Amino acid sequence: MASRATRLSQFLDANSPVARIAVTEALGSTPREAGTWMLVAEGGLFGTIGGGQLEMMAINEARALLESGEETTVMDIPLGPEIGQCCGGRVKLGIDRLDERAIGDLAAETREEEAALPQVYIFGAGHVGKALAEALSLLPVRAILVETRQDELDSAAADVEKRLAAMPESLIGEAASGSAFVVLTHDHALDFMIVQQALARSDAAYVGMIGSKTKRATYLSWHEKEGGTRADCDRLVCPIGGSAVKDKRPQVIAALVAAEIMTAVLA
Repeated sequence: MASRATRLSQFLDANSPVARIAVTEALGSTPREAGTWMLVAEGGLFGTIGGGQLEMMAINEARALLESGEETTVMDIPLGPEIGQCCGGRVKLGIDRLDERAIGDLAAETREEEAALPQVYIFGAGHVGKALAEALSLLPVRAILVETRQDELDSAAADVEKRLAAMPESLIGEAASGSAFVVLTHDHALDFMIVQQALARSDAAYVGMIGSKTKRATYLSWHEKEGGTRADCDRLVCPIGGSAVKDKRPQVIAALVAAEIMTAVLA
């Protein structure tokens, strides 16, 4: 999937005029929070303010605004039985026609937001690594798939950043604060070196390693022999994906691990 900034640019190039629907106030239980926005054109939509009857009403209002030639309007909608959406909250919306300056500001804002996304380093492009890259490509993170083998990297279909690295552990130091590191290479010794470097980053949001309880115990022993302490490993998630679901298909593991990572980086 192309980046949000790229998809926004494509939408704006293909549609004119365009109105923006922005959630200006969200009280109580609402589908999305204040600051959420979407774009509406006669022939297309970009983004969502939560779906359902609320969004349908807002889209119709935005298209009516575009047809009338008006510049702006507001909506104040209680989410009750009268609209068939019983969230129980209240949403205020601002709807405005975008001029060239507003479009430029929105594009710049989207690029800045994209640059600030949490980084997730996936070390290893095996079956689970590829599946995890696919899962994360749909989420608001910057996923980076790292591999020592060019053929495995080339065969990864996910639309994420890909890095070929002879020494993957060397990439840990360049990661932004708050990054997540998930380690699932084809080599246990390499896994251990990467995990050691990741745990040295006290600002890491998540450090996970694929494997069993036995592999975790083996790593802890190795870590101590390398001069570390067991306390260093308190943040290590291994096994990854939790224990509630026993299905070990790569796509299932990827979904569970993606949920763990998102919980950590968005906390």
